[in-house]
Amino acid sequence: MCGIAGMVGETDASLLGRMLDLLEHRGPDDRGTFLGDGVALGQTRLSIVDVSGGHQPIADESGTMCIAVNGEVYNYRALAASLEGHTLRTRSDSEVPLHLYEDRGPEAAEALDGMFALALWDGRRLFLARDRVGIKPLYYAEVGGTLYFASEIKALLPITAAVREFPPGHWYRSDRGFQAFAAWPTERFSSGKEEAMAAIRERLEASVVKRLMADVPLGAFCSGGLDSTLVTMLAARHLPSFHTFSTGMADAQDLEHAVRASAALGTVHHIREYTEDEVLEALPRVVWHLESFDAALLRSAIPTFFVSELARRHVKVVLTGEGADELYAGYAYLKAMKGQALHEELVRSTRALHHLNLQRTDRMTMAHGLEGRVPFLDWSHIQHALSLPPEWKIGPDGTEKWILREAFRGLLPKDLLHRPKQKFSEGTGSADVIRHEAERQIDDREFDHLRADAPVPLRTKEEAFAYRLFAERFPPEVAALCLGQTSVY
Repeated sequence: MCGIAGMVGETDASLLGRMLDLLEHRGPDDRGTFLGDGVALGQTRLSIVDVSGGHQPIADESGTMCIAVNGEVYNYRALAASLEGHTLRTRSDSEVPLHLYEDRGPEAAEALDGMFALALWDGRRLFLARDRVGIKPLYYAEVGGTLYFASEIKALLPITAAVREFPPGHWYRSDRGFQAFAAWPTERFSSGKEEAMAAIRERLEASVVKRLMADVPLGAFCSGGLDSTLVTMLAARHLPSFHTFSTGMADAQDLEHAVRASAALGTVHHIREYTEDEVLEALPRVVWHLESFDAALLRSAIPTFFVSELARRHVKVVLTGEGADELYAGYAYLKAMKGQALHEELVRSTRALHHLNLQRTDRMTMAHGLEGRVPFLDWSHIQHALSLPPEWKIGPDGTEKWILREAFRGLLPKDLLHRPKQKFSEGTGSADVIRHEAERQIDDREFDHLRADAPVPLRTKEEAFAYRLFAERFPPEVAALCLGQTSVY
């Protein structure tokens, strides 16, 4: 996990340095730059694979090409074995895409299995690519004929407020523009429920196992809810010892259930309790890292911020349960939908994760130099989950994620397997803290003023309060990015 930044056109090494300064939290272990004719490329590194030898940017054998990667390429060993005529100078997964590009050109992006945003200079042109789901962030801007890019919005603001999101599942090269390399699955599962459940178990476990790739300590967020507990169970099968982490205010439901899950699965569990005062104190920093004023996202970002802070004291990598609710119909509003309408909403919400829950997970973990990995969003698992009949996802009695629960029946204690869905902020006990503070701080007059000035609709005082915190740190032009309105889609 890292931060990447750079420019092609009129380059400025000192500007690149300032951009990297703003990304230092993403990669506190190392920093590297590549400066060439018309190109400046840099990275701040969180060392996960080949800790001592994986310094980036990584150059090819001739020294004319180089690459900087944010994320992980899980199939790099298989890809490396297929390379011919190349000398690998590191054990890093980030070197393999460089040589794959030498052999295949931009189409190399299709072969990468992982979460990544990468920048590659091929000696003449800049090549950028982002993973299919948008697990890892990437933004860009064009000013005066120079193309700038960075892992976070804030690193581009010294240049311009006209920042755009690089679309997931795309690559870019100056001579060919943006090209999609990922088509979302449309096939339908044609076998029975037992076969579907067996495939869920097989694909999800394979997804977890590949995400255990690390040369540093690894753990999991475990709230005691279904999704994170399943991920924890599957990971614990393959590790001699495993650390789990939960957070919440005193007497929060998540803390009790997380301890129960840890005891059942035999993990080393850690808890971070926080207070209302700590929430309010952390809010400005959370908004700065989150780069969003979405009120619901901010609510869930608070506990993610605290649990990431806790986890980083013990590990460098965590697995999370992100994506299960979108793939298996875990939200209450979905119970009113059926058939094709439900399926289309699940596809839509999964494709929107890159500027919602995935943005929250990435920014809050990276705020503490921690890498978050999301097994439910493995592409193979996504393909299977979205192929299943939507009526298998909500049970006859309205149980959400019905087929996911059934797939693991007997493998988890019943109270954990059938724990009802709770929003993260509700389970941790802090759901209403921001709303109450908004009511205290924002009177009706200021609410009207904020609603009139904001470039986006503000429906509640909580939304207005979140927007005010955001506007104190980011220019108004950036607000549209929170709504996913500045992609090339």
